[in-house]
Amino acid sequence: MINDLKKRFEVRRSRGLRFMLQPSSLILSLAVLAALVNVSSSAQRPQRNGAHPSAPREVFSAADQAMVLRATQVTCSERVRDPLSSMPIDEMQSRPSLAIDNPAAVAGLRRAERLLPLARKFVAAAIIKLARDYNLYQDAAYRSRIVAATARVQAVRRIKPDVDARDNASVVLREPHTIQFGTIFLAGLRSDEGMISVLSHELTHIADGQSDSLRPLFQVVARRAAPRTGLSITGQRQEELVCDLVGVMAAREFIQSNASWEPVVRRLSRAIEHNCVTDDASDDDHLSPRSTIRALFSLDLDFAAEIAAGNDIGSNTTVSPARFKMRPPPSNFAMHD
Repeated sequence: MINDLKKRFEVRRSRGLRFMLQPSSLILSLAVLAALVNVSSSAQRPQRNGAHPSAPREVFSAADQAMVLRATQVTCSERVRDPLSSMPIDEMQSRPSLAIDNPAAVAGLRRAERLLPLARKFVAAAIIKLARDYNLYQDAAYRSRIVAATARVQAVRRIKPDVDARDNASVVLREPHTIQFGTIFLAGLRSDEGMISVLSHELTHIADGQSDSLRPLFQVVARRAAPRTGLSITGQRQEELVCDLVGVMAAREFIQSNASWEPVVRRLSRAIEHNCVTDDASDDDHLSPRSTIRALFSLDLDFAAEIAAGNDIGSNTTVSPARFKMRPPPSNFAMHD
């Protein structure tokens, strides 16, 4: 009952304003209580290591850590040089509101509407791929949940600009066919790659839906990221991280299928560079923006290597499909309910 109330009124927001909106203090209290119950239940549930409990623990080496740091530095350097770079979200927050008919906001809206069909396709494929990589897809019951989740993604048809949303994008789960976009956010995402990434983030929230269809996936991905980053990734942070990860996967698929004269490292950087902030604040529901970059690179070392090796290359226009495949996790990350 508590979880039903929480889900019915929930607004899930992206990386602009990092808060959850509830219709009343009563619902807020219920949501907090539900979160505490969920965390307590999760903590008491026996941990399983999957089909191969004797498999060795995956090593995340010092070299990997250095590559993640290097990739982060290159990403934020590319943001400064790129004429189509995304505005950092802390800078968006400091800007005055933009009217619906502001030319930059209108251009962003047109970009979002044009890319939404592609984002839907890429998100559905990314969710299935992650479920397979983390050994969830072979379970028939969970596979049916994935099918329902991807169907919700395909049903999204509308981008709604909103002056009051400012630097934020959000979805209302009881209205799952619309993504609401603040006009500042529409204007601040100046590239197709950046827009695909954020659209895909919001579509993943919709995929999860009111039934928490993707919760096991959120949990198992977070369980991989936490020891690699040393970060606490629990509760809503798990969902936000996977939404960002799907955004990266969708942007990379877009880049692979749409050749350009622009350097690949620049295009890849656009998927996450809105997190290159100066004010690196976090909250209970989100990792800080720069921690998000680090977590994403830690989860996908091929993505990190592609960017870390690409600084100042300036001439690459294509990426080998083989290098675009996310490394699957070891079998001890299998999760069985």
